[in-house]
Amino acid sequence: MRFHSVLVLVLLPILIAACGRTPVGSPPPTATVVTYRDPSAPIAERVNDLLQRMTLAEKIGQMTLIEKNSLTPDLVRDLAIGGVLSGGGGYPQAENSPAAWAAMVNEFQQAALNTRLGIPLIYGADGVHGHNNLYGAVIFPHNIGLGAANNPQLMEQIGRATALEMAATGVFWNYAPAVMVPQDVRWGRTYEGFAERPDHVAALASAFLRGLQAPDIAAPNRVIGTPKHFLGDGGTAWGSSTTENYQLDQGETFGDEAFLRTVHLPPYQALIAAGAQTIMASYSSWNGQKMHASSYWLTDVLKRELGFAGFVVSDWAAIDQISPDYDQAVITAINAGIDMNMVPYDAQRFIASLTRAVERGAVSEERIDDAVRRILTVKFAMGLFEQPFAHTALSDQIGSAQHRQLARTAVAQSLVLLKNDADLLPLPKDIGHLYIGGQAAHDLGIQVGGWTIEWQGRTGPIIPGTTILEGIQAAVSPQTVVEYNQHGRFTGDPGAADAVCIAVVGELPYAEGRGDSASLSLPPAENRVLRRMEEACARLIVVLVAGRPLLVTDDLSKWDALVMAWLPGSEGAGVADVLFGDQPFRGRLPVTWPRSLDQLPVGSGDGQPLFPYGFGLTP
Repeated sequence: MRFHSVLVLVLLPILIAACGRTPVGSPPPTATVVTYRDPSAPIAERVNDLLQRMTLAEKIGQMTLIEKNSLTPDLVRDLAIGGVLSGGGGYPQAENSPAAWAAMVNEFQQAALNTRLGIPLIYGADGVHGHNNLYGAVIFPHNIGLGAANNPQLMEQIGRATALEMAATGVFWNYAPAVMVPQDVRWGRTYEGFAERPDHVAALASAFLRGLQAPDIAAPNRVIGTPKHFLGDGGTAWGSSTTENYQLDQGETFGDEAFLRTVHLPPYQALIAAGAQTIMASYSSWNGQKMHASSYWLTDVLKRELGFAGFVVSDWAAIDQISPDYDQAVITAINAGIDMNMVPYDAQRFIASLTRAVERGAVSEERIDDAVRRILTVKFAMGLFEQPFAHTALSDQIGSAQHRQLARTAVAQSLVLLKNDADLLPLPKDIGHLYIGGQAAHDLGIQVGGWTIEWQGRTGPIIPGTTILEGIQAAVSPQTVVEYNQHGRFTGDPGAADAVCIAVVGELPYAEGRGDSASLSLPPAENRVLRRMEEACARLIVVLVAGRPLLVTDDLSKWDALVMAWLPGSEGAGVADVLFGDQPFRGRLPVTWPRSLDQLPVGSGDGQPLFPYGFGLTP
């Protein structure tokens, strides 16, 4: 009897486990939820709990941001990488589609979740005028055009639309808005800035950030923005850059501290108040020191004085520029206040360098903990621990009719009328003949500019959209004869009494320092089109498609009307809406239009500019 009792006592737990049943009257098993995985726990407690569980290697992994073509999901898992990004042109190699984007990002994310602690990564991209690396996304006007529209409500709507299209592909981190305050329009990044005045920039960028970070977007996730580039990148001096053949970009901002605080700092103060959680440092220097190396600006001013509690991310390989000694560059940047390093190619090199620095005391463990605490706090606030994957249910938002109409409205509001002799504009839709010339009239790549599909952009039909020519053709009456010739060579009579010519001419696509321009002139082929049409046409309207003012002083008298269309994006019909009176001209110049190069930067030279800041005609 005793043997049987013992046997029952021994076998009973085994039988219960095999059957998956709990004996009647026994308390139910309790699962222990660690604090950092408890969504009901305060974020600070979750961060503290996770941080004390992490090894040094895991912490440094969180501080590492790698370009997606430079690693594999296995490497993400093995190195506990904290962030992955798509640079300009960083779309999936097999196919640039929403489904391929979501699959690519989700694969990296799953690898991060397979690490010991399961910390989700943060995936970023430059959505600077829509989700512009994704084929089929709506491409909004570049910022300078939105600065001309100067409509904060519109900016908030654009931010929200951009967030929805990015969230559908799992890209919850947008390297936008750019809040530079450009002072010299020769700069190749002029079009990324909203305006030359800090209050103008602050109002529009804050509105965009509010839309982008709306807390109900794909809850529990939210998309976050990244004001950039801290600090002073819009004030660099001509010829001061030491990068490639750049002239202004990544150069030196001269002047005293009061200049930086008056012109370049206010947008960051506004964006922090609006909820910025990440800020990107600038390639540029101030009085001889790289911003990535400045503990004064990154830590003393940004984090302490302004109270920025998020994390600071470096620009693309920017810490490499601090010193030819890579270890010293890493030490200097991290100690200055860089929390996450956009490496972007060699994760192991950065991780090994920072590990050595900590082991020998050149970077303190307290500085590492501060950086990782900031990164984890943002990830918890975003909801990544609860829902880290792409919200593919939002895929129908990508390129939607609603978003395209929003972009079309933005185009219409951005156009600035600079000259309008004899009230030529707006045109009647039943005009007899229209003669349209210029490559920019029928080239989506020129229309959208750089940072579109590729880093530098490219000419041709690189995205779905509507060209300016197609918009004009759809706007006019069926009786109107429209003749288009890219070179301005027409078979009809552009001098006829019932004819009007429209030269739609523009800059070829460019981005960053490769667009720094010593001449501010159109490409030679577009200038030749203008000369032909000036000679042949009785009435000539010039529509400029460009990322900045161009020097037109000597030619303006030959034109009856001049319209600045900036870089309008994918919805060229918005230009036609204004040319034919369906929408009014309401844009105003967000930057001063120089009469000559010696008036650059803003405030230089003698005499009045060709058109002042804020100028714009209303027929």
